[in-house]
Amino acid sequence: MHKLEMPQWAINVALDRRGKAHIYDNLDPRRTALVVVDLQNGFMDEEVAIAYVPTAVEIVPNVNKLAAAVRRTGGKVVWIKMTFDAATVDAWSEYFDMLTPAKRARALANMAPGTRGHGLYPTLEVRPEDEIVDKHRFSAFVQGSSDLPERLRAQGFDTVLITGTVTNVCCESSARDAMMLNFKTIMVSDGNAARTDAEHNATLASFYSVFGDVMDTDHLIRCLEAGAQQRPAAA
Repeated sequence: MHKLEMPQWAINVALDRRGKAHIYDNLDPRRTALVVVDLQNGFMDEEVAIAYVPTAVEIVPNVNKLAAAVRRTGGKVVWIKMTFDAATVDAWSEYFDMLTPAKRARALANMAPGTRGHGLYPTLEVRPEDEIVDKHRFSAFVQGSSDLPERLRAQGFDTVLITGTVTNVCCESSARDAMMLNFKTIMVSDGNAARTDAEHNATLASFYSVFGDVMDTDHLIRCLEAGAQQRPAAA
């Protein structure tokens, strides 16, 4: 698990902007979606990984725990899958052109639909009521990547909790774009994984100082449970 360190400069900037440590601690769980980004074999199983992130395996218990709390309090869990197919290569050619031939071939071989790398990591507790969404860019929210924003809005969700891997790539991109699209956005400090503590903490500091909120799993569960008590289900 990452050693979490929120630098004082980020705390100072956040407090100056907002006047409090956490602006989204009064959650309405019925309008909250947990977005789990790219916890796939292609990042967590070394044999088929296109970018191996061992720490991602360590966050699985927290993701499962938070997913259970979101469902229990009336929210939605959405599992996002990085997906490379022919259309992705054509529409996002600039990214693939930056890869070496070997890296490109491995990415296409292991992140195509139906491949082992494309599958969700086996110890994730996916339930029938959850949704699974393919994305075709780092961000799940950017135009051309997926229909996730439209799905969430159609179901009345205005708040997203971002977990997954890699903290400073797909998770950060998704979190920033979610905020830009007017979703209340929280990155889960112990529910994201990067290759190093430095990369992980740098993203959380930047996001917390400007873009949204950062909370750990237990704090979020307390907020969800408090919100559920304050907002009883409609008769």
